[in-house]
Amino acid sequence: MSRILLAAIILLPFAPSLVAQASPARPSPQLITLDSTAVGYTRVLGGPPASITMRSGQLLLAPGASVGRHSTERYEELVIVLAGSGEMRVTGGATLALREGSVAYCPPDTEHDIVNTGTRPLRYLYVVARAP
Repeated sequence: MSRILLAAIILLPFAPSLVAQASPARPSPQLITLDSTAVGYTRVLGGPPASITMRSGQLLLAPGASVGRHSTERYEELVIVLAGSGEMRVTGGATLALREGSVAYCPPDTEHDIVNTGTRPLRYLYVVARAP
């Protein structure tokens, strides 16, 4: 029996795990244009294959509206305020004032809410990435 055939017979049962361990394709640089007229939620970056772990979206909240309390779980999150004002309310912690041009950071495993406390719509971009 040839060595190649013998190696194939030995390695064949392990093929699925070898393929699973292969690194994902490297994402390509890209330019994303935000729609400044979008209403509600707009996906900006949806994760693989466009990025390795990063996801992002643009939201528009009406005055008095809230995203709803949620946890970052295993992710870090940035909130970049494009227009309006509001608050990032961290459960059991700080309330961060948000205004146009500000950036708020929320660490992994942190429950929080984004609330529009202003008189005009709050438009922001969130970016999350899996924490190591």
